[in-house]
Amino acid sequence: MPPSLQTVVRRMGMRPLAGTSGRGKLDAVVRWVAVSELADPTPYLEGDELLLTTGMRMEGDLSSHVLSSYVARLVARGVAGLGFGVGVSHEHVPEALIEAAEAAGLPLLEVPRETPFIAIGKAVSELLAAEQYEEISRAFAAQGRLTRAALRPEGMHAVIDRLAKEVGGWAALLDEAGEVRHATRGAKTEAVAAELARLRTTRPPGPGPSSGGGRSSGAGRSSGGGRSSGTGTSSGVGRPAGAGRFADAGGGGLPAGDRPPASLALSGPDEHIVVQPLGGGARPRGFFAVGAGRPFTPVAHTVINAAGSLLTLAMEQGRAQLEAARRVRGAVLELLLSGAENQARAVLEPLGGRLPREPLVVLAAGAEALDALEAHAFAALRTTDETVAVALVPAGELPAEPRAELTAEPTGRAAGRVTGRAADQPTDQPTEHEGGQRTGEPAGHVAGQTADESAGQMAGRAMDESAVRVAGEVAREADGPVGVSLPCGYAAAALHGAVDQARRALAAARGGRTNGGTGRDAGGSGGKGGGAADLGGRVVRFGELAGQGLLGLLDAGAAQAFSAAALAPLTRYGSRADLVESLRAYLESNGHWDAAAQRLGVHRHTLRYRMRRVAELLGRDLDDPGVRAELWLALEAARRH
Repeated sequence: MPPSLQTVVRRMGMRPLAGTSGRGKLDAVVRWVAVSELADPTPYLEGDELLLTTGMRMEGDLSSHVLSSYVARLVARGVAGLGFGVGVSHEHVPEALIEAAEAAGLPLLEVPRETPFIAIGKAVSELLAAEQYEEISRAFAAQGRLTRAALRPEGMHAVIDRLAKEVGGWAALLDEAGEVRHATRGAKTEAVAAELARLRTTRPPGPGPSSGGGRSSGAGRSSGGGRSSGTGTSSGVGRPAGAGRFADAGGGGLPAGDRPPASLALSGPDEHIVVQPLGGGARPRGFFAVGAGRPFTPVAHTVINAAGSLLTLAMEQGRAQLEAARRVRGAVLELLLSGAENQARAVLEPLGGRLPREPLVVLAAGAEALDALEAHAFAALRTTDETVAVALVPAGELPAEPRAELTAEPTGRAAGRVTGRAADQPTDQPTEHEGGQRTGEPAGHVAGQTADESAGQMAGRAMDESAVRVAGEVAREADGPVGVSLPCGYAAAALHGAVDQARRALAAARGGRTNGGTGRDAGGSGGKGGGAADLGGRVVRFGELAGQGLLGLLDAGAAQAFSAAALAPLTRYGSRADLVESLRAYLESNGHWDAAAQRLGVHRHTLRYRMRRVAELLGRDLDDPGVRAELWLALEAARRH
């Protein structure tokens, strides 16, 4: 802080004559010393100066009116005081000047003849330099304390705590979405979060200064006299006047190519807040806010900027560590897919990582959902395809009805298979041999399955509802679709299959090919999770696709094109729509003439004639099972679309 008038008076031996009786008059700051003999020196002054004069222009008219006008102009300009040098033009300070200064409340000082004006200027300059050196020393000391705090195990949180003590207020750390990650006591984070949320949805009307009147670049003078590093100031906390172009905090705000300003200032009667973005890129990766009950001094702004640099460095270093950890997890995933489970576990163990227990479920989402996946499960990007994020989530036990026992060999030799035996199933049913395959049953078969339940439905019920809830949370946080596989283990073939299932389910979710076109809710059957529309994304189980048959796995456009091409000879055959319906009835009756004719309400000979005509038009053998399958898919695709 600049020296006070009292300090200058004492150091230079000046004698107060008038205008010093008021409270705090000698506490006024002196930012510079000016010497002028002009009748009106105010055009050359800025304010807070100690003006020195010998009264050379006061030798003639010394009327109270002239001197009162002179003093009034100095007071209006904000001069800290008037020093009158005696012994040159005047042996004593004019009484009219003393009276005018006392009436206006302007400190009037007598400068002895032996005190040169330049000595007063040097003294004030030295005091200002000493004050600046003290401010720099205080700032360096505070930066040292902040640096030591950054080296503590708490890292960024310790920096925030130290910053609050340095500024004598509060501090808070927020993520890029404006959510508070750490805050000291008394932090006014509601106003900060509300303003960040407003900026994400508000765009200024033009490329120039914001509509609130703040500066679009450069520094603005804070209400405390120091210069703020921010571009906008406000008239009230929570509604900054010049902050409309602050930052893209997660989805909106800044047009492409715009850069966020250095900081955002929120000012109120009893609260002053500075918010700065964190991160080295154009898009902030977080924010920190500092608040106090008084305006920030230049030293405080220096300390705040130093804290911002330390927080950004810590965040970037943490980002580098995160990328390294992701590369390790990607390598572990590739080891698992190659069948090297033991090596994968050996890589993770020194890093403190663990793989989820078997059986497990694979989730697939867009690469942008990796952050959300990492918060819930072992997640990685495949090195061969970094557009899809994959996560491994533990699966649970089958529901009580039908009750089944899930088993999975801990060594992973069971080919990632989930097997089960219903409670009432006889023990002489096919069992597993040493190699992990159930005799007489295909891989992945779930025992205890009833006649009207598909393998996909039973496997889907084997998943722990928590895995589906994880998928729902990821879909909500990442605002995108998520595919969920059937349960599997760590055997390479099974894990490969589960990853493929999850990717297919993800593709179906993106294309809207789910039961009813709405997806499953995030909490599973009867769960509390919202549906896909509520999540802003879609959670699709691969079992749902299997339940729709082969068409559920096909692209809708491709299926429709195939159907149109396969049935074109029949649809072009005049108005004989009965040929298509006759073909459908024939295939639905598995080629039984009587059943198909009865369904159509025609004689079986009529149906035989129609089928011969169909075979001729299509040029296909209707007794060929492959032909029947293709025609059935074509008919189903036409019916669904």
